[in-house]
Amino acid sequence: MGVSVGRIRVLVVDDHRIFAESLAAALAAEPDVDVSAAGSGPAALRCLERAATEGRRYDVMLVDAELGVLATGGARTVPAPRGAPDDGGSAGGPVDGISLVAGVRSGRPHIRTVVLAEKDDPRRAAMALQAGASGWVAKDCSLQRLLTVIRGVLRDETHLPPALLTGVLRELTAARKHRTESEQLVESLTPREREVLRCMVAGLGRKAVAERLFLSPHTVRTHMQNVLGKLGVHSTLAAVALARRAGVGPAPLAGDVVERGGQLA
Repeated sequence: MGVSVGRIRVLVVDDHRIFAESLAAALAAEPDVDVSAAGSGPAALRCLERAATEGRRYDVMLVDAELGVLATGGARTVPAPRGAPDDGGSAGGPVDGISLVAGVRSGRPHIRTVVLAEKDDPRRAAMALQAGASGWVAKDCSLQRLLTVIRGVLRDETHLPPALLTGVLRELTAARKHRTESEQLVESLTPREREVLRCMVAGLGRKAVAERLFLSPHTVRTHMQNVLGKLGVHSTLAAVALARRAGVGPAPLAGDVVERGGQLA
């Protein structure tokens, strides 16, 4: 469902202070746009929660593709842009851009997300689309282009730079193939082996799995070896990665009771 009337509420999420401030100021100059900024993933989530509590919702979230991630893979410590609720540095830990997109898409599907990137990256762009993003835009694009994308995603359009389209389609096709292959491998497991795999995805060790499933550690070890063999991998980490590609979620941990369709899972 798109937004066609009224003002557009935009949240800029970027830990580059100068860029975030400049973009927020440029967008705020538009007569039909209200804009806020957050300097980290956790800060953005708190901003969204606060807005929901106050009865006002954001329509579009602009997210830095490299939010919270240095080239070396470490977390950034850049201060939040002025006007952000806070930098979120100590609460909730770092949240990268793709994870933020996925979390917002899951919990607040009415919000359209657009990823802002310094460079074209078909793989990252495909990941963003899979996570639920509606667009991928270069950070150095014109303000008019960005506004076109913002208004377009509110009409449920998907926006990608033409130069990225072929690469993104290739990545999405490969991901779909890998997912299908992974699903077929998981389907070869017995129900008990799938239970063990879900425990592995939850990060449980052999002893914890044994206690949870009321099995002996030796039996669990046998099941784990069978899981690795049937999945064609040689480590627990590889098995977990394959399981996630196949859509296998973790077994709920103690105290994590989830109600689904009137049944407890």
